Amino acid sequence: MKKEKFEKYYVPEEEDQDVVLHNKKGITNIHDIYKLEFSGFLRTQYILLESLTPSTRFDVKYIINIHKSALGDLYDFAGKLRHVNMAKGAFMFPTARFLPQIMDDFEHRFLNPLPNKYTSESDLLRDIAKVHAELLYIHPFREGNGRTARVLANLMMAKEGHDFLDFNKLYKNHFGDYIQAVQAAADENYVPMELIIKRLKSK
Repeated sequence: MKKEKFEKYYVPEEEDQDVVLHNKKGITNIHDIYKLEFSGFLRTQYILLESLTPSTRFDVKYIINIHKSALGDLYDFAGKLRHVNMAKGAFMFPTARFLPQIMDDFEHRFLNPLPNKYTSESDLLRDIAKVHAELLYIHPFREGNGRTARVLANLMMAKEGHDFLDFNKLYKNHFGDYIQAVQAAADENYVPMELIIKRLKSK
């Protein structure tokens, strides 16, 4: 997992983007907290990779476990749906009080239909793109949404015997397109994210 730029999302009711979130270790330096977050997601990705089987089902419980495993040592909110409304610039993510219902719908529409085995790589990449874009648009957690979604995408690839996606490419040329692809999911348009996911597949 490539280190990403540390950018907090705007939370109208609470703090600005430069404030380190309250954490169990009392860390106040933004770079120190990021290093621990990064190592938590990296560790979680490989733990879950070791336990991956052909029968593994990717559901909301699995996604919540990714988040809790990665950030549980740092934050009380790890593995819990956010209770604050969040935005990136002028783009508002779904309202916090509707998240339980939204996540149930996400599981029913996007996760439950995922097959145990794919016969087509293009179908796999299409489904990863839909799940990835929709999860990032929903933005269910207070922190770590992008990293949770990228771990899930990598594990979806690994379950089918493929290498992880090369998310490093995002930070070289495609990060603006990536943000726009997430926003397109608000209109149930997943084509932009599918094009990006195809670019990120290792050759």
